[in-house]
Amino acid sequence: MNYLKEHGIPFSCYNHPEGKTIEEAKRWWKDDGSVHCKNIFMRNHKGNQHYLVCFHCDHDLDIHDLEARLKQALQAQGKPSCGKLSFASPERMMKYLGLEPGSVSPFGLINDQEHHVHLFLDAALLDDSNYPDPSRKTLSFHPNDCRGTVVIALDDFERYLSAVGNTYEYIQLY
Repeated sequence: MNYLKEHGIPFSCYNHPEGKTIEEAKRWWKDDGSVHCKNIFMRNHKGNQHYLVCFHCDHDLDIHDLEARLKQALQAQGKPSCGKLSFASPERMMKYLGLEPGSVSPFGLINDQEHHVHLFLDAALLDDSNYPDPSRKTLSFHPNDCRGTVVIALDDFERYLSAVGNTYEYIQLY
């Protein structure tokens, strides 16, 4: 939250009991009109590239389908394929994002000083139909701690991503 304040990026935040999974966190989320996001931290088969994937919390992803979609997106940019994906270990999560399991969030990118992690955001997060008020598109994430929720306008979230400097892109995930 300090990073957002230092960069003049507006947001709101509320605290709640621990919610390490989406199912646990749903008990504590406020009906704030935001799209609550699920975040997963993945690594490629060689362990030399890491990906943070963010998408609507009400959706699940098939790992093989995710591999195919990420491979296609990376190859379209002339980058090497992600190959076989697996969930990154807690040690890798701490090394690259400074986070523990259950607290994964794109706000962990502030700890990735070398910009190693590439962020994939589901293109559906841009779709007006996901928001009760399409003129107020807001997302919500853990503030790097599973005992709170940050609500941030989509435009302000993109300002945060530009400030933090990691590469990111929107892709169709489902």
